[in-house]
Amino acid sequence: MVDKKCQEEYIRRINKVQDYIERNIGRFLSIEELSNTAGFSKYHFSRIFQAMLHEPLAHYVNRIRMEKALFLLAHRKDKNMTNIAYELGLSDSAVFSRTFKNYYGVSPSEYRNEYSKNCKASFLLSEYNKSTAKKERVRNPFPVTGQITIENLKEKQVAYVRHTGTYKTLAKEYVRLIQTLFTHAEKQHLIVEKKNWVLAMYHDNPEFGIESQFRTSLCLTVPDGIKVNENGILGCMILEGGLYAVGHFRIQKEQYGDAWNYMYQEWITGSGYVPRDYNPFEVYRNVPSADESFIHEVDIYVPIEPFHF
Repeated sequence: MVDKKCQEEYIRRINKVQDYIERNIGRFLSIEELSNTAGFSKYHFSRIFQAMLHEPLAHYVNRIRMEKALFLLAHRKDKNMTNIAYELGLSDSAVFSRTFKNYYGVSPSEYRNEYSKNCKASFLLSEYNKSTAKKERVRNPFPVTGQITIENLKEKQVAYVRHTGTYKTLAKEYVRLIQTLFTHAEKQHLIVEKKNWVLAMYHDNPEFGIESQFRTSLCLTVPDGIKVNENGILGCMILEGGLYAVGHFRIQKEQYGDAWNYMYQEWITGSGYVPRDYNPFEVYRNVPSADESFIHEVDIYVPIEPFHF
């Protein structure tokens, strides 16, 4: 018989290690450090990690690092190869180039050049709108526009439940996951009237990541001074403060992809800002089923910093 409480504790610990790796991907991460973070013996941790995520620990860390490299090469033209190498925790540009080519089969400079030539013609950021006809995209490439504001956000504590898998499986599991989040938040008295944000944080960029391994955290912000009990169902992390471009949208369910594409393709390229190295997220401002037209009021937060020419 499966001990559910034990199983949930394993999930909690692996989630904490994932969060730790994400925050510290720019430096060397030893097995001792990661096993200590998880609270497991280093002699067993690698096997536990692989059993839980179906991916070896070293491969996981390298994949996250290389996916970040893709993002920096594509979207941070202000960073040269040495800058990127240091940001990834690698000793120099030669090591970075060798590591990148071993992983993807092309050099970083070749990838950057090809991306610059091809991305605008062939790439739409969102995975949500694959059914939209190409001719419709050409005629009306940004059918959704929103008001954009620049906001300096204070860091926030969030309680979360996490989904790993495609956005299609996330859509199927979404209602259950949100119900789980609120049920356990209520039990811990984390809900305070008009004080909580409900949001979805995307840890992996759909442009660069492996679809079956996308991590999405469905979150509830928790006011300062209230402690979250991480029980294997709810996790706790800090939503990073700083500068964000916030797109304010009123859309239908099928238009989320258009809203994301507007933020990344239309607005940001002429904004004077570049994406900052942190996760974007959606904040849900209403309950669509309560609106007779089923309008979704959503704010899309994209972490940014000034573009240094």
